[in-house]
Amino acid sequence: MTRDIFELRLDRSASDLWPMLEALYGSHPDYPRVRKDLLAEMRRAWKARPAELKEQDLRRDLEPDWFQRPDMVGYVFYIDRFAGDLNGVHEKLDYLESLGVTYVHLMPCLKPRPGDSDGGYSVMDYRKVNPAYGSMSDLEHLAGALRARGMSLCVDMVLNHTAKEHAWAKKAAKGDPVYQEYYWMFDDDTLPKQYEETLVEIFPDNAPGSFTWYPKLEKWVWTTFNEHQWDLNWSNPQVFLEIAKIMMFLANKGVDVLRLDAVAFMWKRMGTRCQSEPEVHKILRALRAVTRVVAASALHLEEAIVGPAEMLTYFGRGEHDGREGNLAYHNNLMVQFWSALATRDTRLMTHVLKTHFPEHLTNATYATYIRCHDDIGWAITDEDAAAVFVTGYGHRAFLSDFYEGSFPGSFSRGALFQFNPETGDKRISGTFASLAGLERARDDGDAEGVAHAIERILMGNALIASFGGVPLIYMGDEIAMTNDYRYLGVPEHAHDSRWLHRPKMDWEATLNAREDSPEGRVLAGTRRIYQRRKAVPEIHGGHPTRVIAAPNQAVFAFQRLAPTRNLLCLFNFSEEWQNLSVGWLRERGAEHFMDVLSDGPVAIEHGTLTLPPYGRVWLT
Repeated sequence: MTRDIFELRLDRSASDLWPMLEALYGSHPDYPRVRKDLLAEMRRAWKARPAELKEQDLRRDLEPDWFQRPDMVGYVFYIDRFAGDLNGVHEKLDYLESLGVTYVHLMPCLKPRPGDSDGGYSVMDYRKVNPAYGSMSDLEHLAGALRARGMSLCVDMVLNHTAKEHAWAKKAAKGDPVYQEYYWMFDDDTLPKQYEETLVEIFPDNAPGSFTWYPKLEKWVWTTFNEHQWDLNWSNPQVFLEIAKIMMFLANKGVDVLRLDAVAFMWKRMGTRCQSEPEVHKILRALRAVTRVVAASALHLEEAIVGPAEMLTYFGRGEHDGREGNLAYHNNLMVQFWSALATRDTRLMTHVLKTHFPEHLTNATYATYIRCHDDIGWAITDEDAAAVFVTGYGHRAFLSDFYEGSFPGSFSRGALFQFNPETGDKRISGTFASLAGLERARDDGDAEGVAHAIERILMGNALIASFGGVPLIYMGDEIAMTNDYRYLGVPEHAHDSRWLHRPKMDWEATLNAREDSPEGRVLAGTRRIYQRRKAVPEIHGGHPTRVIAAPNQAVFAFQRLAPTRNLLCLFNFSEEWQNLSVGWLRERGAEHFMDVLSDGPVAIEHGTLTLPPYGRVWLT
C-alpha cells in the first residue's frame, strides 16, 4: 500500500518534475544518469520516511489549507540567543504556546563554517547541526516535540552557495574536475569582468565585487555574497540531485518548512543581474515536486527580497501558478508599513499593495512580518513613488535618514547597513521597538512618545495578523526589546550592523515585566492580537485581500472577502485622531460595527468612526 501511495504521488507531480528537468538539463550529457539516480533516491527516501511523518503527509493531503488557517502564527529566533541550544528550546515551548505560536523557525542551524559565517548562512555541512546547538538527533527530537504540540518546524536551506569549507568545495579546491563543475570557476577574469558589468553588489562595504581570485587554486570563483560563500552551478544537473537528496533528508528528520535561502541568485546569465532568471522557477518547481512526492506535508518558503512583480513569481506565475513556493515573504508589506509610519501617509502603501498584488494566491500564502534578522532595504520603485508625486531616490533617502534617526523630528533610532555611494542605496538595521520609537522616547523621558511607540508596535502586529498569510514574530519583538550595541565588541559581528537587532532574549524582562511597563503592555497586547486572530475565520489565508483607498490618507484599509461575511480592517498610521464616515464604511461592507479585534462594539458618534492614534479595528 505504501508503495502505491508513492506511485500515486509520483504520478500527481510528474508534470511538475520531469518536464522542468528536461528543459533545464535535457542536453547535458549527465542528465540521463541523474534522472535515474534521482528517482532511485526518491524511492529510498520514501521507504525510509518514518510512519508518523507518512501519517502527517496523508492528513495534510486531506487538509491542503492547513498552513493558511488563522491558527498559524510563526516565531523566528536564533537558537543560541533564544535558548542556548536545541535542548534548551524544549524548556521554552510553553512560552511559545502562550503566544499562540504554531510555526517555529530556527534561524540557521545547519553546520556553518568556523568564524564569520554570514550569520550561519555559510554552510559547510547540510546533514549536520551546528555543534554549538547540538546534533541532528537533537533536531529530530525537537521536531517531534513540536509536532506533538501542533507546531511546525522551519529550517533554513541555503540554495545559492555553500561555504568554501564544504566537502564539495574542498574537493574542487584540490583540483577535482567533477567537483569544480559544482561551482562557477574561471581560469582568468575575462568572463567575470563581463558578468560584473550588469551584476549588483550585495555587500559592497565588506565584500565588494562578485568574484574572488584564489592564487593556490589559480581560479576565479563566483562569490555573490562573501568570499567564503561559493556560488553553486545550477546548470549542472548533479547539483540539483545533491540538493534534492539533502532536502529529502531534512524532511525525513521532521522539518515541515524548508526555508530556501537566496533563491533569486541561483541561475547565471550573461548580460543580466543574474537574479530571478526563468530557470530559477523551473528549478524551484522541480524541487517542490520532489518534496511533494516524498514528504507531501512539507512546505517550501522561498526567500526572495525583491520588488513586487518579481516577488510574485516565487509563488508561480503563468505555467508555474500554484506549483512553486507555498510561502514567500511579503517584503513589500513590511517596507510600506515603515514608509507610511514615517510619512503618516498611506497613499504609497495603498498604491503598491493594490496595484501590484493579486487579491488571491493559488495554493500559497504570504509570510507577513514587520522585522526579521536582516536589514530593511527600501524596495520602492521610481514608478511607484511617482504615482504619489514623490521621487523614488528622494523617498528612499528620506526613509534611511528617518530610521537612522538623523532626520529632524524622527522618532526612530537605527543604523545604516551597506551604504552604496554609487547608487545612493542605504539600508537600515534596528529592532522593531527601536525603529518604532521606544528607545529614543525612553532615553528622552518622553512618556507620550513611549505610549506612541507601544501603539505602533501593536498596530504592526494587528496588520500582519490580519492581512492574509502566516504572521511571523521575530524574537524579542513581543517584549519590545531595543537595539543591542554590544555587537560592536564582538570581532566577527562588529562589521555587520544587523547584529544590532539580533540581541539575546531577555528572559528576565519577559518573566518580570510589570503590566504597566512597555514590555508588559507589548507582550499582553501581542498575545491578545494573536488570540483574536485564531477566533476570526475570515482571516484564513485562502480568502481574498482587497486593498481599498480610504478617504483619509492617514488610514490604511483592506477587506477580507470571506463567503460568510466580509471583514474591513482599518489602521491609523498617525499620532493624531482620524475620522471616517459611517456612509463610507457601510459602502465597504461594515454593517454591525463590531470590532472583532477588541471583541466589542466600536463607538459611532455623529455618523463618524474615530480612530485613536495608531488605532486599529477589524470591523464586521
